[in-house]
Amino acid sequence: MDTQVKNIDAASKFIDSYQENKNIVHSANHKFLKDFHDKGIEDFIKLGFPEKKSERYKYTFLEPFFNKEYFQLLEPDNFNFNVNEIFTCGIPDLNTDVVLLVNGFYYHMNPINGNWNNNIWIGSLAKAVIEKPELIQKYLGKSSSHDDGLIALNSAYFIDGIFVHIPENVHLEKPLQIINVLLSEKDLLVHQRNFILLEKNSSADIVICDHTLSQKNFLTNSVTEIYVEENAQFNQTCLQNEHNDSVKVSSVFIQQGQNSQVKYNTITLHGGVVRNNLKVILDGEGAENNTSGLFITDKTQHVDNYFFINHAKPNCKSNQLIKGILDDQSTGSFNGRILVSRDAQKTSAYQKNNNLLLTSNAKMNTRPQLEIYADDVKCSHGATVGQLDQEALFYLRSRGIGKEESRLLLIFAFAHEIINSIQLQPLKDRVDDLVNKRLRGELTKCENCLINCC
Repeated sequence: MDTQVKNIDAASKFIDSYQENKNIVHSANHKFLKDFHDKGIEDFIKLGFPEKKSERYKYTFLEPFFNKEYFQLLEPDNFNFNVNEIFTCGIPDLNTDVVLLVNGFYYHMNPINGNWNNNIWIGSLAKAVIEKPELIQKYLGKSSSHDDGLIALNSAYFIDGIFVHIPENVHLEKPLQIINVLLSEKDLLVHQRNFILLEKNSSADIVICDHTLSQKNFLTNSVTEIYVEENAQFNQTCLQNEHNDSVKVSSVFIQQGQNSQVKYNTITLHGGVVRNNLKVILDGEGAENNTSGLFITDKTQHVDNYFFINHAKPNCKSNQLIKGILDDQSTGSFNGRILVSRDAQKTSAYQKNNNLLLTSNAKMNTRPQLEIYADDVKCSHGATVGQLDQEALFYLRSRGIGKEESRLLLIFAFAHEIINSIQLQPLKDRVDDLVNKRLRGELTKCENCLINCC
């Protein structure tokens, strides 16, 4: 079943649509989830959409996209295909377990949906609400506070997503590969909720791939909550590769416990408008977070990254390195904030944003920020926006390398620092190849998929 969101006042239409369809949204008939949805719409009524004057959304005004006509799925489509029919791993040595989400719903024919090896739980979030209510009620929504109307809207409307639970002292043997696909005959709005929990002394590697498999207008408003408890280790790489008629708002919340370690990478290869929100709270002494990102834009694409690292406890470390490569008339922005609380002594925090403008029409806005209330810290930040080094270009050409190949070599070398932060070597090699093809204009489809998504 789907419902059409008509072209009236952006906030009002979602409020009215919720009242009209809340019986379907509440179809799980679970009181906690019903209350969760109701709280989401109440907060959205208060907050509305982020305004132009908002400092966090200064360079990306999203309300007009939500005011277009889209259909919203209130239950999954009846697709019946095997994951292998549309997906073939192009990284044989990666040896992943693959699960599929279609239009924000956990696909019913996935080989994994529930309890798995060593009591690991991987499956539908809607199913987990019924089967693991104690965990859902303990964690869901605790890190994703409703200080943003888009988060509240997701809380009101989401029906499904993926839930991953790694129990205490358990290690995920293979990387988990989550394929998010958008596939529809109508312009579609998707609210997806994901929830990942790593208990004490556990570990996991997750690869997330976002794709569009039909040439329709897509608007995605997704929220992902990640909890990494004491001494747990978590690595995640997200590859965003959607076509130019897509608008994606991805909000990720990471809460880390004592001595936990997180490495988080986002590679944006394609997308019409992409807004990445990342909020990390280092909530246990000795926690460490390493965040890196790379985005490549051309034509009129726009990518906006908002990253907030909250050092709440002492002796924690964080490193941010975000790079952008902008061509044609594309635009980008980086808004990075590091907060060091009064009690977070012995903090080590580093933030850097570097950008390459390949034409005079490309535009980049960058705003790194440090907010420090402790007095025994090591913190630094910086940003650069510039063009290719002409001396380096001249050096390569003087060695017999053609102009265009020299230019591509320098751009690729600029991007490789981010790619090198990926932990899985086969995945690192694969992303190297994808980025190289993207820079050469050869990436008309993700080669992991059997369907064009350009």
